[in-house]
Amino acid sequence: MANTIIGSTIVIDGEITGSEALIIQGTVKGRIALKESLYVDGSGVVEADIETENVEISGAVTGNITASERVELKSDGRMVGDIRSPRILIADGATFKGHIDMDV
Repeated sequence: MANTIIGSTIVIDGEITGSEALIIQGTVKGRIALKESLYVDGSGVVEADIETENVEISGAVTGNITASERVELKSDGRMVGDIRSPRILIADGATFKGHIDMDV
């Protein structure tokens, strides 16, 4: 699991880069580039383009995702944007609007 958590009352407007996993419970706007995994909690709101290894979404994401391993949209997850990843899981109940490119 992740070492870094952005709490539910935190709002970040800008760019997040790093090499460790991250959990977002608050709001992030801008760009996210990580070498590890990103977890968007149920309370998390992300308005950013995301570039990482794995993404797990239980909250809301608006933006494009490029993941080298996989993207998982949980049943309570909501996403608007394009996904580029070799493996994609969209659970029953999740909402998604965008395009998928698995030719990575």
